[in-house]
Amino acid sequence: MARPSLLSEADLIEHLKDIPLWRRDGATVVREIQASNFAAAIGLVNAVALLAEAMDHHPDLLVYGWNKVRITLSTHDQGGLTILDMQLAKKIDALSFSTLS
Repeated sequence: MARPSLLSEADLIEHLKDIPLWRRDGATVVREIQASNFAAAIGLVNAVALLAEAMDHHPDLLVYGWNKVRITLSTHDQGGLTILDMQLAKKIDALSFSTLS
C-alpha cells in the first residue's frame, strides 16, 4: 500500500488547528500527557498502541517520570508529517483519559 505524501505547510497549519493539544516540533507533532500514576501511564501507552497497530502507523512513545507519557508522531518513511499523523493524533485525543487517571 502506498504511503501518503508529506503535508504541505498550508495543509499542516490547517490540520494543526484540529489538534490543539499537540505541538509541532520540527518534522513531528508531540503531545505530553500526565496520568494519575504509573499503571495509568502504561494503560495509556497500551491504548495508543492498539490504535496505532490498527492503522499500521506507529508513534514514538516515551514513559518518563513515574506518570508521564510523551507521544511523538511522524511518518518516518516520508521524513515528516502526513495525513496519517493527523488522523492518529485525533484518535488519540478521542481516547477517554478519565479512565486512565
